[in-house]
Amino acid sequence: MKLTHQILMAGAITLSAVSTPHVASAAEHIIEMRNKDDAGNLMVFVPAFVKAEVGDTIKFVPTDKGHNAQSVPNIWPADVPEVKGPFSKEVVFKAEKDGLYVFKCLPHYGMGMVALVQVGKPVNLDAVKSFVATGKAKQRLDAEVAKVTP
Repeated sequence: MKLTHQILMAGAITLSAVSTPHVASAAEHIIEMRNKDDAGNLMVFVPAFVKAEVGDTIKFVPTDKGHNAQSVPNIWPADVPEVKGPFSKEVVFKAEKDGLYVFKCLPHYGMGMVALVQVGKPVNLDAVKSFVATGKAKQRLDAEVAKVTP
């Protein structure tokens, strides 16, 4: 009887481990909105590239006043609502779908204030690569796109 009981217990434990979903805890990523980074670059998101997973939260924090975080239209992943944060306020984005998310600071976009968030697989990589950003944003966005991994 002991052996039968042990076999039943082992079977129950195995079944429980297989049928119970493993939920990974979501991470929170902080991106600061700054007038200047530690290298002396002006009008920047720090970091300018974040790799996240579905379920993670990206929080844009106004370290310096006069900045916002909003999505860059036309290259935003399909079926994901665009983001338009207020000036000098925290903006929170919940990553719910794979893709590349390009954020800009509206008044400083031409000065290169862009951030790239990779969530899972970069399903819209071709659209982001072919996008022509304005002013210095093109140079900075191209540098961040180079960090994308499949």
